[in-house]
Amino acid sequence: MSIESISLSGRKKVVSNKEMNFWERLYLVAIVKGLFITIRHLFKRKVTIQYPEQKREISPIWRGRHMLMRDEQGRERCTACGLCALSCPAEAITMKAAERKPEEKHLYREEKYAEIYEINMLRCIFCGLCEEACPKQAIYLTKSHELVYSEYDREDFIYGKDKLVMPLEKAIANTKSAQA
Repeated sequence: MSIESISLSGRKKVVSNKEMNFWERLYLVAIVKGLFITIRHLFKRKVTIQYPEQKREISPIWRGRHMLMRDEQGRERCTACGLCALSCPAEAITMKAAERKPEEKHLYREEKYAEIYEINMLRCIFCGLCEEACPKQAIYLTKSHELVYSEYDREDFIYGKDKLVMPLEKAIANTKSAQA
């Protein structure tokens, strides 16, 4: 038994190395086919959107920027359980838990809260698994067109609680609109 006749899968396929003729070696037919495809695209109608004035329609399942939500009383919902960080395939989320002090009762819902909550937007793939994993619905991917603000330094793409937490005015407005 020779090594050439052994097939681990049992589906051995014999490949023939037939000699190419002169025209096949020039690849002229392949080049002409490619040129016809290019010429055909030249005469199609262009799809151009004048971005700042016109916005492209987004899908109903669009996932935009991250936002840490607040409850009806304006307190942060995040309890630093770490499920969002565990579910993130890109390992973009880091957090540090801390104990709530008695004078911070109006800021946080539970005894434990996220003292540091950071998302590295250069690593994030906007998959939405963090949103699905959160038991308190604390993290939410918005429908915003702007995913990440343009920056020059890598450190500026690490979003902390200052950029992620929902503004208090917006939380109060959401509560009023939900009650009405």
